[in-house]
Amino acid sequence: MSVGTKANNRFLIVLGTIIMQMGLGTIYTWSLFNQPLVTKFGWQLSSVSTTFSITSFALAFATLFAGKLQDKIGLRRLTAVAGVMLGLGLMFSSQASSLPMLYLLAGVIAGYADGTAYITSLSNLIKWFPNRKGLISGVSVGAYGTGSLVFKYVNGSLISSVGVSRAFLYWGMIVMVMVIIGSLLVREASVVKASSSPSAADAGVKDYTVGEMLRTKQAYLLFVIFFTACMSGLYLIGIVKDIGVKLAGLDVQTAANAVAMIAIFNTAGRLILGALSDKVSRLKLVGVTMAVTAVATLTLSFAQLNFGLFFACVAAIAFCFGGNITVFPAIASDFFGLKNHNKNYGIIYQGFGLGALSGSIIAAFLGGFKPTFVTIGVLCAIACLIAVSLKPPVGARKERKRNTEVPSRTAYGRIS
Repeated sequence: MSVGTKANNRFLIVLGTIIMQMGLGTIYTWSLFNQPLVTKFGWQLSSVSTTFSITSFALAFATLFAGKLQDKIGLRRLTAVAGVMLGLGLMFSSQASSLPMLYLLAGVIAGYADGTAYITSLSNLIKWFPNRKGLISGVSVGAYGTGSLVFKYVNGSLISSVGVSRAFLYWGMIVMVMVIIGSLLVREASVVKASSSPSAADAGVKDYTVGEMLRTKQAYLLFVIFFTACMSGLYLIGIVKDIGVKLAGLDVQTAANAVAMIAIFNTAGRLILGALSDKVSRLKLVGVTMAVTAVATLTLSFAQLNFGLFFACVAAIAFCFGGNITVFPAIASDFFGLKNHNKNYGIIYQGFGLGALSGSIIAAFLGGFKPTFVTIGVLCAIACLIAVSLKPPVGARKERKRNTEVPSRTAYGRIS
């Protein structure tokens, strides 16, 4: 196969992944549906917002099993099925008239389908570009963030024009089409030994199985860092408007602008820090982001907030959160190899689901924003120290050999 043909095929794989990830990222527009559902059905706001916590947990939980499903039915078939499942979950949510139905359809089913397609398409794209893992992870995860930003306006318009229940129907239809189209463009990468590419980034890195990874201390320490990074970002996303009103004294409309700011800086962090992580130590970079997050959260706790300081802290936390979400898939492959990446990273990714729940639990236990931010700030400082001192497992530090892992040429023609 000619170089031009290979490049063209890889472009289509990137394009398909971007389309898919943008569709999957629309799940992060959930906050738009909270108040309209409260108004229509008379439910408690806290009960309705619980749906997104269930969605986030189901999303993370799905990543534990997505790799095994991919091995059985192939990437293209799995992501297409996940797209159908996600679309139907949202479409049937238009008929939900009780909270349990909403929790099942928009929470469990939609979240599980979203997580299945997210982890497998992300891991696959990283395998196609082993020398640019940070950049390509940024492209994929950045597309996920861009989907949430674009559909903030799409879903907002749908809710205003056709009502909240019917908006679910059209949202599900659009997302289903996007994920299916994306699945048709991707091809599954095969990781093989190839003597012709001695400079590839993963030369000499051992391919750990899940069991082998879990026998290393690095797996648990990475989980702790990732959990802390996710908790800080996800807690902020859920309550940023309320912080602006109650802690910074902003009016509701001004504070609401922070929602758009989070989406913008979150996406920027994914793209910028993802690309930067290919040029500097990824763990040192994570250490810097955790230090910045610690300073920002402690500032929210102790400083006399004004407009500028509030938005600076929000932007910093969102930027670092987006960057960490992007860099960690590459760190997982640096430490544990590419072959079993979707399974190994699926274990570490459970920090996302637990982080989504933990911030609210800590806030309920401590009784307020400020003590919660103090706790998160201290945890971020600890995670920073772990990150800057953590070393890869022995197998990941083996001396480079002539043979290295790259996607097989036959992978470009593989239909699965």
